[in-house]
Amino acid sequence: MMTKGLAIIMFSGEAEKFIPLAVLTQTAANLGIPVRVFVTGFALPYFTKNKPEPRFSKEFEDMVPALVEGMKKLNMPGWYDIVKEAKEAGDVKIYVCSLMAEVVGLKREDLDPIVDDMVGATYFLSNIEGYEVIFI
Repeated sequence: MMTKGLAIIMFSGEAEKFIPLAVLTQTAANLGIPVRVFVTGFALPYFTKNKPEPRFSKEFEDMVPALVEGMKKLNMPGWYDIVKEAKEAGDVKIYVCSLMAEVVGLKREDLDPIVDDMVGATYFLSNIEGYEVIFI
């Protein structure tokens, strides 16, 4: 791979977007590629201690039964467990946007243990030079 790492800006709160987050994070970690995830926007609640279950968007709902059945057949863990495994397997850091957290009244102690830190966009962007950037 030509880049120094993979940077994922996770903005969406739709369940179907957590699947590529998990798969890309785990794949990169297994390949020895550093991953930095910046959580903001609608994704923020899913990285808190009281995280809700992500819901699928209307346009994706027709695929949900087949997706759920296929994941069961493959005995595939959920997005959270996959990301947690990726963190154990490789150089994966998850950062929550400090500005967004402040706007919605979240404090560091509200965040799930999977989160490494609460940082600003400046910190995140200054630490991903040379990384491939994906916006989900």
